[in-house]
Amino acid sequence: MIVAVALVRPNHFVGPENLRRNLRDPKHLKFVGACVPLHSSLIPRPGAGLVNSGWTPGISGNVFSIEVVIEKGASDLPGAVDPAWWVTGTWDGRPIGVFLAKRDVATIFRFVHARGISYNAIGALVGLSANRVAEIAKDVRQVTAYEVLERVAVGLQIPRPAMGVGLLESESLSALNRHSDNVDGRSVGHIAADHGPTADLDMLAGIRAGLDEALASSTVSPRQMELIEESVAEHVQAYPASAPSLMLTRLAGECAEVQALSRRRQPAMLQARLSGAAALLATMCADALMRLGEIRQAKLWYRTALVASDDSAEPRLRVLVRAQAAMLPYYFGDPRRTVSLADAALALSEAASPSSALAAAARARALARLGAVDAARAAIGEARRSFDEVGDADSDEAFRFPAKRLLFYLSGATTWIGDTAAAYGVQEAALQLYQASPVKTLIDPALIRLDQAMCLASDRRTAEAAAEAQKAVDELPRLQRTELVLARAADVVEAVPRSKRGPEVVALSHYIAACRSQTRTLAGGTVSPDP
Repeated sequence: MIVAVALVRPNHFVGPENLRRNLRDPKHLKFVGACVPLHSSLIPRPGAGLVNSGWTPGISGNVFSIEVVIEKGASDLPGAVDPAWWVTGTWDGRPIGVFLAKRDVATIFRFVHARGISYNAIGALVGLSANRVAEIAKDVRQVTAYEVLERVAVGLQIPRPAMGVGLLESESLSALNRHSDNVDGRSVGHIAADHGPTADLDMLAGIRAGLDEALASSTVSPRQMELIEESVAEHVQAYPASAPSLMLTRLAGECAEVQALSRRRQPAMLQARLSGAAALLATMCADALMRLGEIRQAKLWYRTALVASDDSAEPRLRVLVRAQAAMLPYYFGDPRRTVSLADAALALSEAASPSSALAAAARARALARLGAVDAARAAIGEARRSFDEVGDADSDEAFRFPAKRLLFYLSGATTWIGDTAAAYGVQEAALQLYQASPVKTLIDPALIRLDQAMCLASDRRTAEAAAEAQKAVDELPRLQRTELVLARAADVVEAVPRSKRGPEVVALSHYIAACRSQTRTLAGGTVSPDP
């Protein structure tokens, strides 16, 4: 219950509807003193019928004040947040707690704004400008800084554990006193007062027992960790042959579990293993989003994967994630960024590994796309030598680097440097290895066939190039005709000068446009890659 004071100037009428608007239309108000429901009277002139109307006035100078008790609580006042919202509220048909757990500040701001709190008021509560709050709510900006997340939780009265931002020092002391009470109800503070520097040993034993219980309850058991890693391994095995949209659905639940466990205190060894699992899950999510053409989200997931891999303290995983992240700018950005990421991966390689061989192959392909022919040829040689030393045996799991994956990268490299004779040989060898595999990976062979189409276009066999490109896409299941594949098919069209584009090339262009109009991302919108 909160008291609001309505200030009214003399000789000025203010009816109940005015107060309702000013107080966010509370359903039931009472006045201090007489406690009469608001709708029973109007605010009178000073000194006229005050007793009968049930108001408790106070006169100070030229201002006439009326105190009003709002039974609903502080949430009825402009700019006030009701903590109960975070327990019972929903957004888009889902409990608001789901968005709190994800630290989705954009949704949090939209949720509060929809309940009558202006962006100005939100900004004042969390220490941000109104413009910045509006930008965050519209997904123009994102909040990642821990300090800002803390301000959001505190300012909007969100339970801090719900957002995983821990307790304030004062809250920690309060919690310690609450949860360390002994049987006669005394707190740590009482012990200090009673015994000075010598605390009650029984009380300390109770605190220690409670601390042990808290640590045990917040620690992942070895078996639970094994189950998480087994599940991640299953996803890694299934990923290459699965449609990216379906994989994202499967990965979401796994990511949520690892996220929840990572927010709680874990021993260093278990936390490192959790971070390793998170790195692999985030990398798969990033790759799936890249294939769908969700470039901005893919960048963010790769960033998460990089952070998690570093936290795992596993050198080979750090190399792997950087080598995988190098694919995004190769397909949808600046290949120079690919070279930079590949160089970073190679610099982290304490010893040669399949992941370092992958990084070397990614570097060669990016240099070729940049037109650095001599550097690309040298890098191709380095990639071959690296693979001969540490390449994986044949496998269809994600993140492995067998011979067919090396040839997949070299297909792109030889295509971009214009060595079509070498490229055709590499492509045929790669396709034979993929076809011989018991697991039918679809995306890599389709991209190799699109490399073949690019070579045909370079050799001025434009009709064949267009037909091969369209066939490569058309033979994919619909869910696999993602933006990654369609963008590579569009490269075939662009490789043919406009003056040389015959009916087959025009038909390919129309086919790509039709596929894009049918393809939708997870959000149900059309794909719009970053420039």
